Amino acid sequence: MMQLTHYPKYERYKDSGVEWLGEVPSDWFSFPLKAKASLKSEINHTGEDLLSVYLDKGVIKFDEVEAKRTNVTSLDLTKYQLVEAGDFVLNNQQAWRGSVGVSKYRGIVSPAYIVLSLASDIRLEYANYLFRDQSMVAHYLVCSKGVGTIQRNLYWPHVKNVPIFLPSLNEQERIANFLDQKTAQIDQAVAIKEKQIALLKERKQILIQNAVTQGLNPNVPMKDSGIDWIGQIPAHWSLQPGFMIFSESKRINKGMVDDSVLSLSYGNIILKPKEKLVGLVPESFETYQLVQPGDIIVRCTDLQNDKTSLRTGISKFYGIITSAYLNLRVKTEVADYIYSYLHALDITKVIYKFGSGLRQNLSFNDFKHMKIVVPPIEEQKDIVEFIQTKSQKIDQAIALQQQQIDKLKEYKTTLINSAVTGKIKITREGLV
Repeated sequence: MMQLTHYPKYERYKDSGVEWLGEVPSDWFSFPLKAKASLKSEINHTGEDLLSVYLDKGVIKFDEVEAKRTNVTSLDLTKYQLVEAGDFVLNNQQAWRGSVGVSKYRGIVSPAYIVLSLASDIRLEYANYLFRDQSMVAHYLVCSKGVGTIQRNLYWPHVKNVPIFLPSLNEQERIANFLDQKTAQIDQAVAIKEKQIALLKERKQILIQNAVTQGLNPNVPMKDSGIDWIGQIPAHWSLQPGFMIFSESKRINKGMVDDSVLSLSYGNIILKPKEKLVGLVPESFETYQLVQPGDIIVRCTDLQNDKTSLRTGISKFYGIITSAYLNLRVKTEVADYIYSYLHALDITKVIYKFGSGLRQNLSFNDFKHMKIVVPPIEEQKDIVEFIQTKSQKIDQAIALQQQQIDKLKEYKTTLINSAVTGKIKITREGLV
């Protein structure tokens, strides 16, 4: 990607009067937002498509929302506002985070949203880049009313006088075309790296699954396990029910024996920072369960609705965790091996087959009757070392790809900001 310092600058600049914006090109025009945007509020269009406004996507059709939290059929849509293609829409509660956008679609949005029609002398594609840029998001934050970061509401009277700086129509079009081209290239590069991460994660998943079901020696005699998802296992390994392998630990933190709060996050047991405990009453920690290193923690609830989370983790700490989780304490086997076995069930989603009840919850009863593949202790240790060594290398490769993705996304944000605030000048030569 071309360094921003290689792009030309404008010949002359002037002070914008906005502290965080600094100087803008001297021939750009300054307007209050209300001069280029008019408040709309058309209702009773219940037959239109439902639209949503998202931080990372702008205005999208509700059908494209991956996690729908609302039962739309139960909503009264009569008060929903009409949005036409080209309208500027702001999520009034999340605009301060960047949940705004110029719509490509006709549809309806929440009555609480701000819907604005734009003047004819502002290019819609350019407007979408400008209004979603961090220089404008800073205005939404300042103009929003609320306490903390839970909820900040933005209203039209508070934002209508925000200054915007516009180049000529031709230059708006040139900048928008440039950004379309460059952001598409960046998005493509990000997509390639995300695919590489997915392949690395798949390789890690296969590595773990094979290690805990087939072992490390490909030449040993095999036997049928009798379990569909496992197939054959080494002939000298055994199959044992879960109650022979682990027990359910239910030691409650009565008397505040410990105050180190743990959390299950992305398959890892982490110490929760004290500042993240805001709102939790210390007395409630007496109902938490005590955890020690080697304990396997399982989140057992809501399998039906959540099929993406990692549900198992092994603790490296002493501490306490919510009693809503299941705490498995391994008896005589190697805890890290048993965790790796359960983790294999987790990442392959086999664990979901064991759920019961309306919401497909798990309980210790499901785990105590579960068949566990058990190698000899020394092999368990070897398998754990193998998995940890190989996983570390794969995790490092994933982290490297993620760092590159983060840099690409940061470059994209900076490039857009530099173009729509005039920090760089987009010439016809820049459109290659």
